[in-house]
Amino acid sequence: MTQPLAGVPVRFRPLTAGDLAAAHELSVAVKWPHRREDWEFALNLGTGLGAEDDGSLLGTALHWKFGADHASLGMVIVAPEQQGRGIGRDLMSRTMDAIGARTTFLNATRSGQPLYEKFGFKAAGSIHQHQGTGGAHPPAVQLAPGERIRPLGARDPDRLAALLNRAAGYDRAQVLAALLSVAEGVVLDRDGEPVGFALMRRFGRGHVIGPLVAPHIEGAQALISHLVGSNEGKFVRIDVTSDSGLSDWLDALGLQQVDAVVTMVRGAAPEPKGAARVFAITNQALG
Repeated sequence: MTQPLAGVPVRFRPLTAGDLAAAHELSVAVKWPHRREDWEFALNLGTGLGAEDDGSLLGTALHWKFGADHASLGMVIVAPEQQGRGIGRDLMSRTMDAIGARTTFLNATRSGQPLYEKFGFKAAGSIHQHQGTGGAHPPAVQLAPGERIRPLGARDPDRLAALLNRAAGYDRAQVLAALLSVAEGVVLDRDGEPVGFALMRRFGRGHVIGPLVAPHIEGAQALISHLVGSNEGKFVRIDVTSDSGLSDWLDALGLQQVDAVVTMVRGAAPEPKGAARVFAITNQALG
């Protein structure tokens, strides 16, 4: 499809693996930390749309469908020198057409929020981005009787997928399966049953912790302390929900809050089930 913008034709087409290098250059231009490998992971899980002019990639938008009723949207980037031409609006319009009536989530910068509001998105919370190398000896966290932190086991993937789906309120199994192939993780176990977990993988400048699911804040803290303590000296990022209660504790741990984004939703927000909740997301695009 070709559409004239500011007198110059801009073509919108699917993103492919051949676009990864150019897409990575776009994210570098807007000072995002993503590696080319992070782009590849995201694109392999979802669907991407690119805007190009005379063979040059000017903008991107990706989306991920979760079952029949939910989706997330992210990696919406327009080259800085091309902003103001309506490219971001047109990328959004085409992406929302592809998503359809699904309840859709995204995490927006304050500057991007007005654009998303025009497409029916409403603020529903915020995400606090924390990062750093952490302390040399993270504090021990007292867990309830019968609870312990243990490594991931062979029987865990299906049980963790069910746990994540209940905590999120919608189907996250495909994302979790992809993460388990590239991440290390630990489980919060209660009398032989997993009641929480956290994954850690390479991302951006170092490593990222997420998703993190737990039934209580002490469990979330114990999972984080274990992963940070087991990876002493590594640069770690974690994106926690604003209502997690973790931000002050993370600051004290040496993972300082450096940014915040607005969580937005279009449609009816899902209703989590069960005692566990999502304390930290996978990343700001995938949710």
